[in-house]
Amino acid sequence: MIKRTLSTLMVIIVLAGASPLWAQTTGHSVETLLAQPIQPTEVTAYQLQHYLMKRIPKLPSAAGAEAWKAEAQRLRKHMLEDVAFHGWPREWVDAPPKFTEAGVIETGKGYRLRKLKFEIVPGFDSSAILYEPEKLDGRAPAILNVNGHDPLGKAVEYKQKRCINFAKRGVIALSLEWPGFGELPQAENAHDYGAHLDLAGANALGFFYLAMRRGLDYLASLPHVDSTRLGVTGLSGGGWQTIVLSALDERVTVMVEVAGFGSLESNLTHPVDTDEVEENPTDFTEGEDYPFLVALRAPRPTLLIHNAEDDCCFRAALVKPYTYDQMRPFFRMMGNEDALAWYENRDPGTHNYQLDNREHSYQFITRYFHLSGPAEEIPSDDEIRTPQEFTVGLPADNLTIAGLAKKMGSSIIRPEIPTEAGARTTWIREQRDQLQKVIRLKIVSVQNAWRMWNSKNKGLETLSYRFDYSDGLSATGMWLKAINAPPNATATIVLNDKGKKAAGEIVSGLVNRGGQVLALEPIFNGATTPQLPDPTDWELLVATTGDRPLGLQVAQLLGAARWLRGNNGGAPLRVETEGIRSQVVALVAAAIEPGAFSEIVNSHGMKSLSYLLETPVPFRSAPELFCLDFYKYFDLDRLAAMAAPVKITTTSYVEKSEHKKAGD
Repeated sequence: MIKRTLSTLMVIIVLAGASPLWAQTTGHSVETLLAQPIQPTEVTAYQLQHYLMKRIPKLPSAAGAEAWKAEAQRLRKHMLEDVAFHGWPREWVDAPPKFTEAGVIETGKGYRLRKLKFEIVPGFDSSAILYEPEKLDGRAPAILNVNGHDPLGKAVEYKQKRCINFAKRGVIALSLEWPGFGELPQAENAHDYGAHLDLAGANALGFFYLAMRRGLDYLASLPHVDSTRLGVTGLSGGGWQTIVLSALDERVTVMVEVAGFGSLESNLTHPVDTDEVEENPTDFTEGEDYPFLVALRAPRPTLLIHNAEDDCCFRAALVKPYTYDQMRPFFRMMGNEDALAWYENRDPGTHNYQLDNREHSYQFITRYFHLSGPAEEIPSDDEIRTPQEFTVGLPADNLTIAGLAKKMGSSIIRPEIPTEAGARTTWIREQRDQLQKVIRLKIVSVQNAWRMWNSKNKGLETLSYRFDYSDGLSATGMWLKAINAPPNATATIVLNDKGKKAAGEIVSGLVNRGGQVLALEPIFNGATTPQLPDPTDWELLVATTGDRPLGLQVAQLLGAARWLRGNNGGAPLRVETEGIRSQVVALVAAAIEPGAFSEIVNSHGMKSLSYLLETPVPFRSAPELFCLDFYKYFDLDRLAAMAAPVKITTTSYVEKSEHKKAGD
């Protein structure tokens, strides 16, 4: 008994001599405090909405036909060369269509079907079905039919009926498959993996644009096609493809878009309408907006069909004022006001390209292709084929979108980090400038640090803050310190991928050792995440309008660090992070402003940004990391070199299985 007492006393003496305990909190007790809400998520959404509304571009001036023609050419060139094809090899962009026939189906119904395989980019093939009238009198018009987000892809019934009707009216119809659907259903063909292309340095829009433009290239190359009568049509994601391709490629004479796009005005009030990576591609609406695409169509025949009570997106009454009403002057100026048409579907009025919408499509297309034929749909119920009958067959080693991003990322070669002092100083300065451009960093300051709540008991004091920044956005955080710890105690900012409520163990340990802590939630983190079915939709809107979510978070961390240093005698701060998102935010902040921090300690981090591509990490689990060109120019070792002399330690690393499981 005496021996046990002496042993216990020795342990107490050793612990007391090594590190005095200023408080005796537990991870659970601190976590309970940290879980207390500071700002409703609706407030964050409201602030983001107003922040982004300031970025809505004004319509270009309709000052005359010749002036608009010149401006339209400038816009097309910018949206293609500076945005869509950013980072894509020129030889891929300029490659001729590569289609091969994989079989013919004779229907005996006045048309035949040709199965086609085609290359989107080297290593990535897709499939298509060509509906070809049996009897052609001279050159025939042709129409490209693009898919929406339907699992059946090119075999979906409404699309088959539409293509059959075009063929029976003497129009050659090409039905394209879309990655992620039909014959390309692989999990890593999900459109979210387009963000991985961004990370590797190639705007995701370029891939989706090439996937649809290849079909137009093929139709235009056919000897029996009248290249002056080319059309495009599609529903939903197919409607999005229709407006983008038809606006940016002047070969498209006639287009019929169905429920495929809105404007920033409507998208910012209904962010779920555009919740796909390709619909909000990086920088696409920086300086322009989707209605501009309608203006680019003038004076070419353009029919916009939207549904009265669409249960998906882009309801007619919500988008019409911006996409149709405001665009009529451009068609009037170009001498063909009637070429811009609008139809609101009420039967069934939901998200559809069913009979009523199809018949309006036939009437519009046959009118402007100068064809004759019935206004009603030609019955074809007994001609619908199964997905198996439409199978073209693609290579077993066909790339996926994620695989393409990984391949592109693996080919990145960066210059070595200089070892000589002078060269290294120059390199750091240049890299820092490049980093700020890549993340679109805008320095912000804390204009107000609102004290929202506090506690002071059991040896611990806390203050909850809402940090209002100079750009109109905000972050939240909780400051904690042992009551008896000195006012100038070592200060640590704690970031956690799951928000401050998950940081209880780290915060408790720091406070117990006499430190002061700011558990920070920058925008898009924890409770400072806007409320939506999927808050990532807001991050997509931030990127498409020209900012970067990563840049907003880094700016907020640096702003909070300046505020905390001002309250702590100007001493450099420590940062402790948990998770790959917080790790990168802290490293980037230190690389840009190393004097702000003395040390960064990360747990559960990555060894390299390549982890995002190789795993691959699902986009929506770490959206800010998939920043255009980020991995093209930087990796974690380079960020650490730029952050010197900040001491950087990673105590544990994530495993691929963790994010693979999260993405299943």
